[in-house]
Amino acid sequence: MRIAVLNGSPKGKNSITLQTVFYLEKHFPDHQFHIYPVSSRIRTLEKDMTNLLNAMEEADLLIFSYPVYTFMAPSQLHRFMELLKTCGRDFSGKYVTQITTSKHFYDVTAHRYMEENFHDLGMKVVKGLSADMEDLLTEKGRTEAIKFMKYVTWQIANDYYELPPAPHYKGIRVPVNLSMHHEEMKVKSTNYTAVIVTDCDKEDSHLQDMIQRFQRVFPFRTKIVNIREFAFKGGCIGCLNCASTGACIYDDHFPDFLRNDILTGSAIVYAFRIRCHSMGWHMKQYDDRQFCNGHRTVSMGKPVGYLISGDYRYEENLRTVIEARAQAGGNYLSGVATDECDTDQSIDQMAASLAFALEEGYTQPQNFYGVGGIRIFRDLIYLMRGLMKQDHRFFKEHGFYDFPQKRPFTALKMYLVGALFSNEKLKHKIRPQINEGMISPYKKVIKEK
Repeated sequence: MRIAVLNGSPKGKNSITLQTVFYLEKHFPDHQFHIYPVSSRIRTLEKDMTNLLNAMEEADLLIFSYPVYTFMAPSQLHRFMELLKTCGRDFSGKYVTQITTSKHFYDVTAHRYMEENFHDLGMKVVKGLSADMEDLLTEKGRTEAIKFMKYVTWQIANDYYELPPAPHYKGIRVPVNLSMHHEEMKVKSTNYTAVIVTDCDKEDSHLQDMIQRFQRVFPFRTKIVNIREFAFKGGCIGCLNCASTGACIYDDHFPDFLRNDILTGSAIVYAFRIRCHSMGWHMKQYDDRQFCNGHRTVSMGKPVGYLISGDYRYEENLRTVIEARAQAGGNYLSGVATDECDTDQSIDQMAASLAFALEEGYTQPQNFYGVGGIRIFRDLIYLMRGLMKQDHRFFKEHGFYDFPQKRPFTALKMYLVGALFSNEKLKHKIRPQINEGMISPYKKVIKEK
């Protein structure tokens, strides 16, 4: 086969993910691998991508190779997907798969994001390989990579591929009512400030109306920060320059902008229009560049809300990303207001919920999305604490290093209980006492109240 590899890593040829491709190229000499930098040359491709498109059309298989950045693909690859879907070329029927490396922090949502866009293009999707960053250095990882390539060629030989999801009805946007009665207008309190982060452009009047409606009904001050107006010098390139000091390699002062203009707010509201099953590349670039804070959940405790224009109800993967983003960041998700049905009611409810969270200090315990995500970062940061010094200090100060090995007495008790349960006679006698002992601390709490 003639294989076109779309290198979606901002690091270009220095990509760790790309090394897996090089390894496969060596072990499958009958196939022709042609590698094309996408993310590292995105500015050039914005001007002309004719040669790349021709190469993609001539290929029998497309492989997208990229690292996972904050729940999805890097912002540069987001931009490329937007360009690809508007280029006018027909890639329907083309086989496509993907290879990623990460520490498995929401690699599943990154893969689903790409698959959704592949399906939009009518491509034949083969499930991709999600590898750990160090897998290629192990025999097990190398074996899995070779088996993956054999699996891909077997799928293509038999014309097997993932069926696309059922098409959904494209809803019409429900307009916003801005001619409100006086009694509906809220008197603004100066106790709190909600920062509205948006990439709204001048032509997106509907999203502008949604933002205005929120500002009018929200009882506290609001501040709009349009990231389109910030002079980004580029998206995150994963260079880890910020790992030790927190200083970004770009001199566009984004860390200062983030900390002084956005994180000073009491709450954050994100406002965007759904583009290519995501928040769009501008918002993704903003998201990726927040890695100047490393893995530190610096907005922890701040409630968040969303104003989204588009068919959000059909975007299962995006819904997962938004909930997981709040959970992993330690933020209460006050709601997602959309323009799919009753736009006014949706916005008013989210604004009221956000205000309640601020006034009551309301939070929620982390679910699997939050606990699982933090566990991955906990182990990663502890292992790399010599490099990621800022992250290590943050995790240590906030008690994130909750390793089970640090609870020896609990482990000892479990050994004792396990020994008792190993004896059949004792097990039947002590089972009632065990059950009673398990709930007795809870009864004590209720009784004291």
